[in-house]
Amino acid sequence: MAQTQATQIKVTLPKELYLLVKNKADRFGLNLASYMRHLAITDSKDDFPTYPMTAKQERILDKALEDHKNGKTLRVKNVSDWLKNM
Repeated sequence: MAQTQATQIKVTLPKELYLLVKNKADRFGLNLASYMRHLAITDSKDDFPTYPMTAKQERILDKALEDHKNGKTLRVKNVSDWLKNM
C-alpha cells in the first residue's frame, strides 16, 4: 500500500481555545491531532480539483458495476492474503 508523505506541525493555542477544541475532539471520540486534521481537510476540500471521467473510464466503470450486479465480483477481506494466493 502506498504511503502518503506527511508533515508534522506544532500549533500554539490560547488555553481557552485549546480547551474548546479539545472538548469538541473528545465529543467526536477523536484525539486532538485527528480532529485538527479533520478541520483542515474539511476547510480545504473545495480546493481539491475534480476531473470528469473519460469515455473509456465510464465504460470500465459500467462494466465493473454490471459484473458486480451479476455476481462476478468477490469480496476481499484481507488484500495481502488475497495477493499472496493469486
